[in-house]
Amino acid sequence: MIIVLAALIGAALGAYQARRRKGRIADILQYAVVYALAFALAGLFATIALDRIMR
Repeated sequence: MIIVLAALIGAALGAYQARRRKGRIADILQYAVVYALAFALAGLFATIALDRIMR
């Protein structure tokens, strides 16, 4: 659940960043995908850390 939420937040932030820089639709999509991947990876590490701490 953390991973999906992080990916959605990352996609929103990436799209916002590209839109703020006046990017075209392809730029906005690329930023959204890259940010979503980065945030999902961070969420994966957070999930693993929480799982190990809870045991």
